[in-house]
Amino acid sequence: MTTEKGNAAPSLLAVLRAPKYLPIFLVSALSLWGDNIARITIAAIVFQRTKSPLMTATTLAVSLLPSVFGRSLLGPLVDRFPYKWVIVWAHLLRALCVVGLIVLVSEAAPLRAIFAVLFLLETIGGAAVASNMVLMTDLFPDRRLYARAIGLNALSEQTNQAVGLAVGGAIVAWVGAEAGLLADLASFLIAAVTILVVVELRPVSGERSKGVVGFVRDLGGAVGDMAHHPVLARFITLSVIACVGIAAPEALAIPIAGDNWWSGLLMAAPVAGAVLGILLITRRDVHWQNNSLIPLAMLMPLPLIATIFHPHYVVLALLWFVSGMLQAFMVPLQATFTLVTPEALRGRIFSLAGAVSVGAAGLSYLGAGWIAKHTGPEAAVTVCAGVSLVFVALLGLRWPDVAVRQAVDAAYAPRTARAA
Repeated sequence: MTTEKGNAAPSLLAVLRAPKYLPIFLVSALSLWGDNIARITIAAIVFQRTKSPLMTATTLAVSLLPSVFGRSLLGPLVDRFPYKWVIVWAHLLRALCVVGLIVLVSEAAPLRAIFAVLFLLETIGGAAVASNMVLMTDLFPDRRLYARAIGLNALSEQTNQAVGLAVGGAIVAWVGAEAGLLADLASFLIAAVTILVVVELRPVSGERSKGVVGFVRDLGGAVGDMAHHPVLARFITLSVIACVGIAAPEALAIPIAGDNWWSGLLMAAPVAGAVLGILLITRRDVHWQNNSLIPLAMLMPLPLIATIFHPHYVVLALLWFVSGMLQAFMVPLQATFTLVTPEALRGRIFSLAGAVSVGAAGLSYLGAGWIAKHTGPEAAVTVCAGVSLVFVALLGLRWPDVAVRQAVDAAYAPRTARAA
């Protein structure tokens, strides 16, 4: 395919041929599959015990909100220690947490104990996410190839999330909760060994403030750097607003479907849609992708609004699938955000931005659950979609088109041009 700039778009095969990328890609996919099986496993257990939409949504929020603390508080570690060791230790510690979950679930422990271990597991994972983003920028010095790789990673994430969510519901009913958690445990251990063997040890770049005070100063500096940047601040705002609509279907799929196999398929529908959307958008030129951020973000909530009419599960899954397709704008948003961030600040800013986005998703889960408790789960999805649509429209009125265009030109310029 020919881009608007006259260059051939990099192929997915070219991405997979990049040195050391394929094994990292495969273990990441394996880990995502195990994680999402574990997520729906715990959520289904909670719903079986409580029959409460709010408690089910709270479970999903508990699996996300700790990343706010993990990413923001542990983010500066990525700038202070080689990202290889941060990733390896994070995987090993999370594997230990999964062992704890297996024990708690098998003994029918109180939900508060399960939530506590789940909170710790996701908190530790915060630093690994930021480290993986830094790793990706090192693997792909060709930035257009990098943009394609981010799309492939997102495609893998959505595909494995769809598989994990769809299969997870069946695992709870047919095999038991422990089987899903064992898959998650194995994925962390395999990922840790792979990173240890494959990833090259690189020293950290840039200067760091010393001591605990310096650690806090670096974290505060990341807040200022991101908040005052004309492009980064708008990108993270768009991500937060979009989360309000994106999170609601996943949070309320189980209460909408009830105690049957449709719950996993409904949760998987927007994720499966995102797979197709990512395939389509990543074939376009990076300028086209970034010019489409606001239009796609405004279209994304529209299919969700029809949820209030209680359509048949087949129709509902189709509507959510279309909404998922339109969520693909998050891929160029993430890629450009990453490249626009100064290299020496990437660890802390990636962590902080991820914390804000995940926090927004977690709060959206809680908000959707609270609205569902008072109005019903279908109405709650519609309300969240409407709120997202209104705020994206308001943001679009003040979108910095010129600044974004200049940032994209600089970020995706050939390496020799950037050096000059």
